[in-house]
Amino acid sequence: MSTKEIITAKFGGSSLADSVHFEQVRRIAGSDLRRRYIVVSAPGKRYETEPKVTDLLYRLYDFSQSGSDIAGPLVEIREHFLAIIEGLHLDFDLEGELNAIVREMAQGASRDFVASRGEYLNAKLLSAYLSWDFVDAKGTILFTEEGAFLPEETNEALAEELGRHETAVIPGFYGASASGKIFTFSRGGSDVSGALVARATGSILYENWTDVSGILTADPRIVLNPKPIAALSYRELRELSYMGATVIHENAVFPVRRSGIPIRIRNTNRPEDAGTLIVPDETALKRPGSLTGIAGRKGFAAITVEKTMMNNEVGFGARLLARIASHGLSFEHVPSGIDMMAVVIRADSLAPCREELLKELQEELQPDRLVIEDDLSLIAVVGEGMIHAKGLAARIVKAVGDAGVSVRMIDASFGEMNVIIAVQDVNYETAIRGIYKEINEEL
Repeated sequence: MSTKEIITAKFGGSSLADSVHFEQVRRIAGSDLRRRYIVVSAPGKRYETEPKVTDLLYRLYDFSQSGSDIAGPLVEIREHFLAIIEGLHLDFDLEGELNAIVREMAQGASRDFVASRGEYLNAKLLSAYLSWDFVDAKGTILFTEEGAFLPEETNEALAEELGRHETAVIPGFYGASASGKIFTFSRGGSDVSGALVARATGSILYENWTDVSGILTADPRIVLNPKPIAALSYRELRELSYMGATVIHENAVFPVRRSGIPIRIRNTNRPEDAGTLIVPDETALKRPGSLTGIAGRKGFAAITVEKTMMNNEVGFGARLLARIASHGLSFEHVPSGIDMMAVVIRADSLAPCREELLKELQEELQPDRLVIEDDLSLIAVVGEGMIHAKGLAARIVKAVGDAGVSVRMIDASFGEMNVIIAVQDVNYETAIRGIYKEINEEL
């Protein structure tokens, strides 16, 4: 790898939805010659009601598997890419690429393979438009044959391959096993791909370009004109992303955190905006007493077990969690009292085994009371400076109560990173607005 300073830039689907955005990306790429590696998503929506290309590719695969006519989704995919090609006046064999996808499906290609073609084709188009090299994620982002991601092997493969290219465009979202079988990350996984490239190239900065000018202190669909976040730590980003702030994939932190590479969230449509800087060292923020943001998610359920003298029954909690784990369930929080323990779980993951699990817990634990409370939302107030915010938990509970909402659970982190409350789904937005009003001055 060259000793020159390097910036890795990832452009999301909204940043590459059409030829006009491709032109903007070229201007951005050319405005700083340190931007030498670009990771791309599949094209996003050009208008609100249009399906994303990735969704069309999933539909294409599902139609082929069910024996339905694939002409419909194939036409929509062709039209979207063709509009970009014609708008940029590119010489590109789109029909050949689409025919190859259809042939692969006929030969048993996986769902992940078909879904990955959005990023693959978009990277091919951008590399042709920029006259940069194309480097396929197949062979550089590595998985086992069972689909487990291989981080260290990926870092070595990416560093070796990209060291041969002065500039390159790399498709995000997917990689492959040694045999060439394609595997994808979860939706939004191009953010992770970008972070992997940044780490492998020793970049001084990982830019994540999207359609917003950074991360906001609250969801703008709920809170009117929430403040932007100028800077936050990796830990704060991880908390906010996991709890619903979806500007960047929650797992994108890990590759760059290991190497201490900062991330900057920027707006492709407003490149002059500073965006949000995410730094590895929270002590550099120097903002004691301040908070960072509010985020939340709906769709949780709480399994509550009550039993007298539970605290004297050695291994009670371990048995409860082991039984939950036996169904492949992970839990979010475990609030407890002397004779009570609750386990908060994603409702959609609980649904398939709900009745069976309740029966098993009744037999295993012999509780006095065993219930499931549905339709819960979790709301987190996050901030590295929370350790200095005296009485914060009490203020949050009071703010929610003043908004006419009952708090179903409160969990204040020992690490002083967050305070999490649970409310009924119907009260989710009201609770967030009440909390934001209370802590607005500290954000």
